[in-house]
Amino acid sequence: MNGRTHSNSDARTSQSRFVGQEREQNGEETTVPMSATELETGPPAATDRRELPKGRPVKTARWPRTERRRARIASVLGRRQPDLTVVLENVHDPHNVSAVLRSCDAVGILGVHLVYTVEEPPRGAFARTTSASAAKWIEYARHDSIPACYAALRAEGFTVVATALTDRSRDLYATDLTRPAALVFGNEIRGVSDEALALADETLVIPMMGMVQSLNISVACAVTLYEALRQRRAAGHYDVPKLDERVRTALREDWLKR
Repeated sequence: MNGRTHSNSDARTSQSRFVGQEREQNGEETTVPMSATELETGPPAATDRRELPKGRPVKTARWPRTERRRARIASVLGRRQPDLTVVLENVHDPHNVSAVLRSCDAVGILGVHLVYTVEEPPRGAFARTTSASAAKWIEYARHDSIPACYAALRAEGFTVVATALTDRSRDLYATDLTRPAALVFGNEIRGVSDEALALADETLVIPMMGMVQSLNISVACAVTLYEALRQRRAAGHYDVPKLDERVRTALREDWLKR
């Protein structure tokens, strides 16, 4: 433990780095975000399109979206966790990256930090062109080095926690993941680099009882993130939106176009 104090408001405010400001710069209007009642009630029941009357008027919007879609997006944004993030260091396999992003979306992570100093980012892994890809719903911040990445995270109030099997690593299930935390996962072969490990505030390890003392990076990430989800659900972190209305509105309008 490094003894530094954090606040959820620091991380919540800092996550605006992931939200584009071009709508405001272009003078575009934004709409009023979903109300708390709409967030609580969830999306309306699905409609069987085969039962809809023929000859319905053509939708005029460039990106037509149903009310059910709008309500789902509002509900998801209401549960995003801007004070929980993942750092991927030289993870090169596109299947691993895709699996990590799916886990990030599933637990409500808003954005992921990328550091590629050896390998190149896997081609297409972060593209938003595939409709079923979780990459569509995750924001990204690219850093030139681990020191630059860690400095940016600490400025936003995060504790940097590297995942590694070391003598000083804390058991995952004894680690507090309700505080602002940036979880660092390394390359498939080399793991977290010596630099990333040495500069981290803390390290954690996933307990294993078998002969093999390692997990695939995407599996390790999923196990860790779902422990974070468990702790945060118990602490009520998903009960009230952490993103302010301005950020939720900007993201909602952007997501409706994806």
